[in-house]
Amino acid sequence: MKKTFHIITIGCQMNKADSERLAAFLESHGFKDSPDLNKAGLVLINTCSIRQTAEDRLYGLVNQIKKDNQACKIVVTGCLSRREDVQKRLSERVDVFMPINEIPNILDLLANREIKTKLSLDEVRLLQGEKYLSIIPKYQSKFSAFVPIGNGCNNFCSYCVVPYARGREAYRPTLEIIKEVEMLVSRGYKEITLIAQNVNSYHDKKNNFPILLKKLVSISGDFWLRFSSSHPKDISDELINIVAQEKKICPHLHLAVQSGDDKILEAMNRKYTVAHFINLVDKIRKARPEIAITTDVIVGFPGETKSQYNNTVKLFKKMKFDLAYISRYSPRPGTVAYSMKDNVSKEEKQKREEVLEVILKKTAHDNNVKQIGSEARVLIEGITKKNKYYGKTGSYKMVVADVDDKPNKSLIGKFVNVKVEKVDKFGFEGKIVL
Repeated sequence: MKKTFHIITIGCQMNKADSERLAAFLESHGFKDSPDLNKAGLVLINTCSIRQTAEDRLYGLVNQIKKDNQACKIVVTGCLSRREDVQKRLSERVDVFMPINEIPNILDLLANREIKTKLSLDEVRLLQGEKYLSIIPKYQSKFSAFVPIGNGCNNFCSYCVVPYARGREAYRPTLEIIKEVEMLVSRGYKEITLIAQNVNSYHDKKNNFPILLKKLVSISGDFWLRFSSSHPKDISDELINIVAQEKKICPHLHLAVQSGDDKILEAMNRKYTVAHFINLVDKIRKARPEIAITTDVIVGFPGETKSQYNNTVKLFKKMKFDLAYISRYSPRPGTVAYSMKDNVSKEEKQKREEVLEVILKKTAHDNNVKQIGSEARVLIEGITKKNKYYGKTGSYKMVVADVDDKPNKSLIGKFVNVKVEKVDKFGFEGKIVL
């Protein structure tokens, strides 16, 4: 096998961060990153299992890779790597199925060497923490970084495969996280995003998530701190207070509601009510009025009636979300919901999604209109084809900005102030204030 590799990443921020660690580990063992998929000796696919479309993409990729690059070895990692039906379907074309936690053992797995241990992988994780997260990654950006603080989930939402795909929650030591963030800030990084399947559940022997945040914002330097994803049942007053007080923490909270109906939430095993979610958001907005609230929602969950769906419509109108990721329910093998009758048609799911999209566009636009004439602090991420800068605000609004002179790359990765002159559904347009 040629010691060149190519990584294909499908899915969420956590998968992207995992791929950065996977790349760093391989390079530390003499492999070189190949930009050309068809010339790589080792192809690694970091998979997502949230929806059927992501799973189908894996099957298509494996078939195409084996057609175009027959000599390569293929490793399937990520959230589909443990699924026995996936392994059976791809067994003749995939060389190794590797849970992402096994990165330190990848060379042994490729060589078919036995990994000697008396404990299972999950037992090791729970006793020793998520060791692979200690690998210093090959960061893809020079100014914005994802920092995983843990892996796995204990919530067992009935539609979600994460607890089965990634195992139970295991977290990194606080000091290790602080050391990585300090290193990033010393290198000039401006945006640090803490990620885990449920960041609010973070803990080590002495610290919970709010305490971790307090320690991180005390690091000297001019940088933003974000975190995702948050579960409504785990948002504490202690967390709300630090988000309100510490201006390094971005005024943006992604809080997945999933449904606006209590019976559907119960069937989803979400462990909160609609009233709890509404009161929680009200409390957060009162504590930090400029905060943007974004969410996730699933339409067409098994048994969801039109009346129950209409409760989600009412919630969308009431909450005035800044952004929402609206998904049509997709049955996932191994979950509790997989055994439920998927009785909402594809056409009906699409209609329900489209109605919520219309509401979202209006509420997001109305929220943005209030910012016309104000100045927003923006982290510049790049230059558009029309020679304008683009970036995001602390509230996660996309901004396109003009400047008097011709744009140049010197502002990329820098904070600037932008005078907001125009808004659209999910962002701003304006002029950089120099």
